Amino acid sequence: MARSSKANSHVAVWRLNLLRVMFVSLLLGLIWRLADIQVMNPDFLRYQGDARHVRQVPVAAHRGMILDRHGEPLAISTPVHSIWLNPQEIQATDKELVQLAKVLNLKSKSIKKKIEQNNGREFIYLKRRARPEVVAKVKALDIDGVALQREYKRYYPTGEVASHLIGFTNIDDIGQEGLELMHDTVLTGLSGLKRMVRDSRGNYVEGGELLKASKAGQNIQLSIDLRLQHLSYQALKKAVIKNRAKSGAAVVLDIHTGEVLAMVNQPAFNPNNRRGLKPSDFRNRAVTDLFEPGSTVKPFTVTSGIKSGKYDLNSIINTHPGIFKVSGHPIRDFRDYGEINLATLIQKSSNIGASKIALDMEPEQLWQDFASFGLGEATGAYFPGEVIGNMPDPQSWRKLDRATMAYGYGLSTSALQLARAYMVLGSGGILKPVTFIKTETSTQGRKQFSSDTMQQVLAMMEKVVKSGGTGTRAAVSNYRVAGKSGTAKKATAGGYADKRYQSVFAGIIPASAPRLAMVVMVDEPSAGEYYGGAVAAPVFSQVMTAAMRLLNVTPDDLPETQLQVAQH
Repeated sequence: MARSSKANSHVAVWRLNLLRVMFVSLLLGLIWRLADIQVMNPDFLRYQGDARHVRQVPVAAHRGMILDRHGEPLAISTPVHSIWLNPQEIQATDKELVQLAKVLNLKSKSIKKKIEQNNGREFIYLKRRARPEVVAKVKALDIDGVALQREYKRYYPTGEVASHLIGFTNIDDIGQEGLELMHDTVLTGLSGLKRMVRDSRGNYVEGGELLKASKAGQNIQLSIDLRLQHLSYQALKKAVIKNRAKSGAAVVLDIHTGEVLAMVNQPAFNPNNRRGLKPSDFRNRAVTDLFEPGSTVKPFTVTSGIKSGKYDLNSIINTHPGIFKVSGHPIRDFRDYGEINLATLIQKSSNIGASKIALDMEPEQLWQDFASFGLGEATGAYFPGEVIGNMPDPQSWRKLDRATMAYGYGLSTSALQLARAYMVLGSGGILKPVTFIKTETSTQGRKQFSSDTMQQVLAMMEKVVKSGGTGTRAAVSNYRVAGKSGTAKKATAGGYADKRYQSVFAGIIPASAPRLAMVVMVDEPSAGEYYGGAVAAPVFSQVMTAAMRLLNVTPDDLPETQLQVAQH
């Protein structure tokens, strides 16, 4: 018994010592681990904590504003929130997912599918640029793994009025059309970077450490005068609706500087809501659509004749009997004008008179004179999608080609390009580049024609707007207007359509000291009237009547009684 008791005591001591050794070993291990973490590798826990709760978050840069020449905003960026989730951390019941889906106007099944398909990612968007009331409801749900991110949304205060001109950005604030695309590099800022801490629900805690400051994009001040833009938009829309036209475009240029003061199109679109729109709806017809300018080029033909020395103010052209055959093809006037001078040719818009001048010219010379007005070359505006038109090679011209080009067939131009050509008439023969950016100084250009020749042609063009002319509806009270109407049949695959027209009016005001040039083009009017003087000319009159007052341009055609009062 004694021996057995002694053996049991020995085992008990051995077990106790073993426990003591194990306890001491465990304690030493813990001490070593603590020392390793706290002394030898102090960044370990910090790294593990940061890996779970600290993120480097991009700081969105504010996109620059687009302003009109007076500082009125045409495009601005407003702060918004986007809603996202972390598929690895989302903790939501089916009921909470249904509530979240209802708030975001989504299906709960689609949210579940997104989570399942992106379970290896840490970030997926649920709703970009959510409305403030939606953001508030999402916050109230307080779902783990669902968070907010601050972004910017582009807003266009003028809506349809400047839509084709300004264009728009995509959901990531990158320019897609118009001036937003053209100046995207300047408008786009540089994103910053911030170290942020997230709470247990995945929401970022306010504050954070700024690692890299964001740099806002630059503002751009355009040459556009929003007042004239509104006037042009309203007048063109009214004309397109009244004449049941397919589309329309209008451009207003400052003759002194080459600035675009207004550019409008119909139909227009709302850049703030582009649902259901087609890419073709975004087309800026004033710069991308070509048309045959018709009789609006007759002042160019007359200019070429005068420059050649073969014609002057006293030259007489016989247009009798109102029909003139060239290579077997009949060229007709509205009626038999008989013997006419150059002023009457423009006033009555004689196709025969213009054709006879062109046939007296060498093809290369006629081509060069038309090109001197900027036809067939870029305007210098560099607008996205701008076309330069078509000027046929004179070496391929037949006699008939030369004759029809004299009254606007066989060549093509855009509304902007034609307006630039009329700037040459108003600037004393100087061809200037066009710009959408505000400038304070007169733009340098190329001298193409003598000032005397331009003054002579302008004087002839004034008769177009007076009694007996084709553009009387373009008249502006108390101001002298030099203009020209044009009506061209639309070209089709089989030739020219009989009942489809493009109605054009191009004008300069005031004629005594030209300030503005405007072109109006209405495509396929179908309400009865289709002549440029009836369809497009009234738009010119409406816009310029208000423009002269807004720009405080001195009248140059006051009635004698008003003139006497003004002088006193």
